[in-house]
Amino acid sequence: MTTVNVQEAKTHLSALLARVEAGEDITIARAGIPVARLVPAGDLQRRTFGVIELDVPDDFDSPLPEGELASWE
Repeated sequence: MTTVNVQEAKTHLSALLARVEAGEDITIARAGIPVARLVPAGDLQRRTFGVIELDVPDDFDSPLPEGELASWE
């Protein structure tokens, strides 16, 4: 595992990401103290909400239709 300081990570982020894509783990340190790790993301899985599977629609927070809104008044 490679350790780099924050300034080096900021300067060479693209190169570090290429190394991570190749499978390397990189630790970012501030004043020699590790604060973060760059690791390959792998397959990101959908998380379940609580103990049941719940799909929240993309328009969940869109305004209610006028008819629905009127029934709440």
